[in-house]
Amino acid sequence: MAPNKADRPALRHVAIIMDGNKRWAEKHGLPALKGHGKGAETVHEIVKAAKEFGIEYLTLYAFSTENWKRSKYEVGGLMGLLRSFIVSNLDEIDREGVRLRAIGRIEMIPWQTRKILLDAIKKTENNKSGNLTLALSYGGRTEIVDAVKKISGDVSEGKIKTREIDEALFSRYLYAPDIPDPDLLIRTSGEFRISNFLLWQISYSEIWITDTLWPDFSKKDLKEAIDAFYSRKRRYGGR
Repeated sequence: MAPNKADRPALRHVAIIMDGNKRWAEKHGLPALKGHGKGAETVHEIVKAAKEFGIEYLTLYAFSTENWKRSKYEVGGLMGLLRSFIVSNLDEIDREGVRLRAIGRIEMIPWQTRKILLDAIKKTENNKSGNLTLALSYGGRTEIVDAVKKISGDVSEGKIKTREIDEALFSRYLYAPDIPDPDLLIRTSGEFRISNFLLWQISYSEIWITDTLWPDFSKKDLKEAIDAFYSRKRRYGGR
């Protein structure tokens, strides 16, 4: 039996591994980029649904560090879709008061795409009705490595002492230290792996996996994941 509303676990941050675009395209006899395009449409719908459900933070795994290994044609197409998504949705995102952010090695993104992204981030930086974070050129291991490099530099410069390093300090060196850890991690397409996503942050996240391919993921699916989350008790290893 689901807990009463007063006893339900807090759900502020949902993170999603959006998987299955290429399989969706193959299933429908279409080129891979058509699947990615349909997946971008799903992003638009889920961003709206998350806000409707009162989710403060939504983080989407949009492009991993490993994705750079794909063909130049596919990478170029994905960058084009990212530009198109931002240009097409920015006014609505801004009007809804949602802040757009990005985490990852953003400097690796081609300049034309990066400029559109950074301009959108700047335009929405003071919005306070929600947060949409795109993980782009992102890898959980590279985030941890980048944090270690920053900490090492600050130790060398005498800004911090080695004995001061603990989990709280380490967290402050991650890409977006002000964003709370995900309460719920969703993975589409039925794969049982986290694919190098938010390795530090999801230590105690609840995980919900669906066989639904990302382009077919709907508001109803998101509601099902949220309901499943609310039916659980979060113990954090304490009991």
